[in-house]
Amino acid sequence: MYVCVCNSVSDKAVRKAVANGARNFIELQQATGVGTCCGKCVGCAREVMLDAIEAEARRGWDEMDALAAA
Repeated sequence: MYVCVCNSVSDKAVRKAVANGARNFIELQQATGVGTCCGKCVGCAREVMLDAIEAEARRGWDEMDALAAA
C-alpha cells in the first residue's frame, strides 16, 4: 500500500527504513522522503513506523525467550 503518494513511498519502504535503523520521524523522512511534500500522509506514516518498531521489538523478545528456554 502507498503511504505517501507524492513521493511514492510504500508501507514496505517504511518498514525497510525501520529495519535499517530509523527510530524517529525525521530519520524516516530522510530515509524515504515520506511526508516532505503535502504532509497528508504523516499520520499514516507514523502509524506504520510505530507498528514496524513494535513488531521488531516483539521479534527480539521472542528470540530472547527462545534462548532462555533452551
